[in-house]
Amino acid sequence: MSTQQKIILITGANTGLGLELVRNLLQTGTPYSIIIGSRSLDNATKAITQLTSEFPSTSSTLHSVQIDVADDASIEKAAAWVQDKFGKLDTLVNNAGTQLDQQISLGKLSVREAWNKTWDVNTTGAHIVTMTFAPLLLSSDDPRIIFIASGTSTLTGSENLAMPFNQPPAKGWPKATNLMFDLPAYRCSKTGMNMLMRTLGSDGVKVCKKGHGALDPSVGATLIRKVVEGEKDADAGKIISLQGIQPW
Repeated sequence: MSTQQKIILITGANTGLGLELVRNLLQTGTPYSIIIGSRSLDNATKAITQLTSEFPSTSSTLHSVQIDVADDASIEKAAAWVQDKFGKLDTLVNNAGTQLDQQISLGKLSVREAWNKTWDVNTTGAHIVTMTFAPLLLSSDDPRIIFIASGTSTLTGSENLAMPFNQPPAKGWPKATNLMFDLPAYRCSKTGMNMLMRTLGSDGVKVCKKGHGALDPSVGATLIRKVVEGEKDADAGKIISLQGIQPW
């Protein structure tokens, strides 16, 4: 299927930041073909119904695809669907993510279960999605990949002990747990994900990471939309936040 509209795939787009990004794109005057990726096709379809009622006059088109970033077969099937329908992909937004550290403290997951699941989604999943969709991105004349970073993932910033999540626990063992700020699995997975943005830089793909942080999703979505639209191309290969460039 040939189209003049830019083709954008957003994983985890049926809720939260991903859904707000779709809303943000629909509010622009630019027509896009936006693919709402979700683990549940039913949830993606419901999101489209909701968005269609909110933006009845949009010039963009909405599509749904089932994609579970922790399931290789699901990823491959989604890529085959995009290939068959569009033949290319202009922008990939690796938005799907998880944070499971509190599940350890609550006794719902073991340390190994929480860490493995967190890395499987946030790091391994983002990597496999990117590699699977790379041929479609390279078929675009203006490809972009966006990863959703975290303000807690910066190694340089971790030295700022004024931030509660950077303060080391008190001496002694076992360590007391702060359910609000103890996020080791999440932080490590996002730091690992920081390295993924280097993969396709030599192929002309503009790769950016957007530092999310504890923001209202609509605020973060506005910044991501600017990256999608090329306003931040000069900062390709960097982590972009509302405050500027986030250090590694």
